[in-house]
Amino acid sequence: MELATLSRRGGRNYNEDACGHWHSDSHLCCVVADGAGGHGGGDKASKLAVQFILGAFAATPEGNAEAIQHMIVATNRSIIQHRADDRSQQNMHSTVVALFMDLESNVASWGHCGDSRLYVFRGGRIAARTRDHSLVQSLVDGGMLAVEDMRSHPQRSELLSALGVGEEDLQVGVSAQPWPVEAGDVFLLCTDGMWEYVEDGQMEAALAQAVSPHAWLHELEQNVLHGASHKPRHDNFTALAVWVSEPGP
Repeated sequence: MELATLSRRGGRNYNEDACGHWHSDSHLCCVVADGAGGHGGGDKASKLAVQFILGAFAATPEGNAEAIQHMIVATNRSIIQHRADDRSQQNMHSTVVALFMDLESNVASWGHCGDSRLYVFRGGRIAARTRDHSLVQSLVDGGMLAVEDMRSHPQRSELLSALGVGEEDLQVGVSAQPWPVEAGDVFLLCTDGMWEYVEDGQMEAALAQAVSPHAWLHELEQNVLHGASHKPRHDNFTALAVWVSEPGP
């Protein structure tokens, strides 16, 4: 199993994205978050989200749907509690997407909130993807917008939920069933600053040519820089890739 990370400031003054991973002999956890709130609040919120989930999973490595739901709800509470640390951070929020793998049972599961995404590739093709908690995703779900138009919609960044909202408004997406991991499977966690500028076909084409997850993320980075060349203030972008090159025991 190989893992690579990439996080860039893009055209912004500072990077509000965060990512991290933890593993033991039997489990792996990967997390990507995209903060918002200004005055350093977004930066703090994303780091809190990553640290909280990694710590919670390391303490109790359970990847079932109920455990993931509980973990993300608890992460939301933690961010709200930390707002009291600094009045300038009263509006800090963050998206989050997390991957959990049981290396002994060879199964994966995931959870998310907001529009940071997890993609699963099998045979070099996208086999699964998280559904954003966003206005444009709701338009797609309602048949009012084509999937291929999500990236260019003027309200693409408008979220329906993120960490830092009241619990009654929190939306959490959790994988319906454990994913049976096979040799050749690839997982990509990324913020919207990445997927906004990289079409699904470009992800697959770059994956087909890449010799390592690091090389793949480098090519995706070039896609972002090319696609965002007309927007000097384009968003931070972050990605974490996991390649499963050999089956487990």
